[in-house]
Amino acid sequence: IKAVVARSFERIHRANLVGMGVLPLQFRGADSWQSLGLTGHERIDVIIEGELRPMMDVKLNVHRPDGTHQEATVRLRIDTPIEVDYYKHGGILPFVLRQLLAA
Repeated sequence: IKAVVARSFERIHRANLVGMGVLPLQFRGADSWQSLGLTGHERIDVIIEGELRPMMDVKLNVHRPDGTHQEATVRLRIDTPIEVDYYKHGGILPFVLRQLLAA
């Protein structure tokens, strides 16, 4: 699993996802899995334009089994600069290990 898309996140769940190197993505506005017609059979690409930043908007490209495509904008719920670093290193444990090895 590379990302989790949800309507909202409990604080601890969101932080745990970042700590494991998984992108927490939050639907915006009235969007939901239901409104986008997601069934679980789609392939979803996460498009991050530019440098990864806290609370940025990213695009989802939804590829359906029937060959159709859909795009949606979601909010990246990496909330702080240190969480960006955790994610870039694959999670908090790899980040800490790299810090220890560099010391």
